[in-house]
This record gives sequence, C-alpha cells and structure tokens, in this order.
Amino acid sequence: MITFECNNERSATVAEPICVTTQWLAEHLDDPRVKVVDASMAKVVGREPLTYANPMVIPGAYDLALETQLTDNTAALPNSLPPASQVTTWLRQLGVQQEDHLVVYDNQGIYSAPRAWFLLQAMGLPRVSILDGGLPQWLAEGRPTLEHYAEAGQTGDVTAHWQADKVATWQQVYAALSQAEPVIIDARSAERFAGTKAEPRAGMRAGHMPGACNLPFAEVLEGHRFRSATALRDQFQQLLGRTNTDVRLLMTCGSGITACVLAVAAQLAGYAQVQVYDGSWSEWGGRSDLPCQTGV
Repeated sequence: MITFECNNERSATVAEPICVTTQWLAEHLDDPRVKVVDASMAKVVGREPLTYANPMVIPGAYDLALETQLTDNTAALPNSLPPASQVTTWLRQLGVQQEDHLVVYDNQGIYSAPRAWFLLQAMGLPRVSILDGGLPQWLAEGRPTLEHYAEAGQTGDVTAHWQADKVATWQQVYAALSQAEPVIIDARSAERFAGTKAEPRAGMRAGHMPGACNLPFAEVLEGHRFRSATALRDQFQQLLGRTNTDVRLLMTCGSGITACVLAVAAQLAGYAQVQVYDGSWSEWGGRSDLPCQTGV
C-alpha cells in the first residue's frame, strides 16, 4: 500500500504526489481545485476483469474518455498517444483549469489509471495523482457513488505541451538492444513474453525484444493497490541485479497500457529515469524487420 498526502496550495507547475489515498480524496471531494476523472477502459487484458451490474461513479467525477478522446484514433496502432492539441481541446471541454489537481482512477483498482497519469505527464501536466486502489478500494470502504458523471460548468484553460523525453520510439528501443541502458522491462505475462502463448491481436509475432526483462504488471500490485515503496524497490533491485536507482528504464507491454503500471511502480520505488514505449508489442511484434526472441 502506498500512502501519500499532498498540499493543494501549490503552483500549477509543481508536481503532485504520484498516488493519493481514498481517505485523502474523501476529504478533498469538495475542494474546487481537485478534479476527479474516471480513466476506466472497456477491455482489460492480463487479468480477470472486475465487472459492475450498475454504473458506479465517484461523486463529482468526470469521464476522461481515455479510449476515445485521449487516444489518436487515426493511428494504425491501438491506444496511441494523441497530439497535444487534441488533449488540450478535450481537457478544456471537461473544464480543466491549469491550476487544477487531477485525480485519476479506474474501475479495476490499478489498470488504466496509470496510463492516464503517464499520458497527462507526457503532455506537461504535472498536477496529476492516481487514486491508489481506485473504485474497488473506494467501494470496499463503503464510500458513496453516483450513477452519472459530472458535467463541465465552464470551459477550462489548461494547455498541453508534448514532453518527448518521456516516450520512446521503436528506433530508441532498437538502439537500446545493444546498450547497457536503458533496461527494457516488459509488463506482459510470462507466457506471452516467452512466446508460449499467442498474442491477443492477430498478426503479432510471439516473443519479446532480445535482452528485455519480464515483470508482469500484476506483480507490482497487492490486491487492487500498488505494493509499498520498499517492496517495489526490492522487486526492481532483484530484477535488475543492482541496488542503484539511477538506472534508466524503458517500459513496454502489448499496446502501451500496462507498461504505464510498471512506469508508475518504478517511480514509486525511486527510479526517476523512466520511459514508456508507446507502440509496444503492437508495433514491434507486427514488424518482421525488428528482432524477436522466444523463451526466457
């Protein structure tokens, strides 16, 4: 469990804590500068999804529409990051102000909220936190929900600015194969990583990038929440075979969603130099000109 507190009397350029607790959010639901957004996705890959008979929305939350409004649906690859102009337009429609503290959550606990957090960070918006445990934790504590999302009362003034250093291209990943750093860490299941289980998308090769490490995203979680910072640090140190946290890391997965779970976990563990390969295996595995390795 990761526990963070934060102070909202801060500049819009100062980063908020990566995670906040359900208790913190309950105490700040009436804060006009705290804006809660639901970043849930319809499809869950890599674990059994939680399902709900009726809509359940944290009071005051907005629908982030991660799969429609915050995805480049003109791209050939699934879940591609959108241009900054698209992010700006949508967030302003949601009424997001530059000084707002966004708290993102999802209905699986920790699944797509880290993707939303990473996306917003990559767009130069540091005042973003993840609700640790998400909707499942909120419900487990008997907290109230609604059946509808909030509607924006005014147009926002937030502006997104693309931060290219947070995102890796296939060319950068290819270059990393012959270098000691960054270390490539794959968030897919052990079976998909080894190539013993077919990819869920047609036309994808099975296997992984040569030299990559495997850390299935569910292994950095404890129930619906992130493991403690100490446990995460121990986990990454064991995986990497070194104790220093200044190593550069490059996270990948199937289509850029669960790689963000690892990216957040690594930063909670103290690793500051973390990138996400947005194309991930959807791009790499679909190209016959890029190297592929099977086994562990």
